[in-house]
Formats: sequence, C-alpha cells, structure tokens
Amino acid sequence: MKRQTIQIALALILGAALGLAGYTFLYAKGYSYLSNNPAACANCHVMNQYYAGWMKGPHRSVATCNDCHTPHDLFGKYTTKAANGFAHSLAFTLGGFPDSIEIKQRSRRVTEGACRNCHAAIVTEIEGADAHRSSQELSCIRCHAGAGHM
Repeated sequence: MKRQTIQIALALILGAALGLAGYTFLYAKGYSYLSNNPAACANCHVMNQYYAGWMKGPHRSVATCNDCHTPHDLFGKYTTKAANGFAHSLAFTLGGFPDSIEIKQRSRRVTEGACRNCHAAIVTEIEGADAHRSSQELSCIRCHAGAGHM
C-alpha cells in the first residue's frame, strides 16, 4: 500500500510540473521561438527597443534575429535558442534581469561569427590592411555594436 501511495504522489507531482510547464510554454508563446520570425524576439518587453531598432535598420532587409544571434547549423541554432530562452525565463521569473541587456561571451562569439560570415570579403580586406593591424584581434561588434539595432 505504501509503494502505491508513493507512486500516486510522484505521478501527481510530475503531472503538476508538466501541466505548469505546458501552461507557461503556451502563455509565454514558447512555440513562436521555434520560428525565424523576428517578432517572436519582442514577446518580452525588454526586447522591444532592439526589435524597433532592427525594424528601422538596414539589416532588416537581409537578416533576421536568428541570422545574427544563433549559429547557422540546426543543432547549434536550437541549442542556443533553448539555452538563451531558459536563462531569460529564469532571470525574468526571479527578477534578475538587468535594465541594460549585456551580451554574454558565447553570444558575442556567435554574433561575431555571423558578421564575419556575411561580410567575409570586406573582413578579409580589413584584416589585411596595415592600418587595422594591432596586437588585439579585430572585432566587428566592438566598433559596430549598434549595426543591427540602430
């Protein structure tokens, strides 16, 4: 009898957790993050200014949020989306989200790679120019931080 009670309790806890997770996923429009639609990135109010900047910027006609902020392979794209989504959800839920969003090191590498991929010809020219040589590695987003968001 005791084993059956434990199994029922575990089933209830698991059911409640899955129910809460499903409700949260639907309420937060989690399914929209599976798409390439940039409007999904503005589901959270803190992203509104970045979305508005992208809408006004020149990259709007050639790139979506995913083109710059996720790797271009299927596995990398969705693992990045899942990791960022979990971190964002946790920060919003616990109230630990900064007023000024700062790019994390991994996301910085992904974005830098996207710049270099799309602008490969000019990057090659710039990195070969004597005027741009220094002891530091060149970074597209260090000088062009607002390029995608005005």
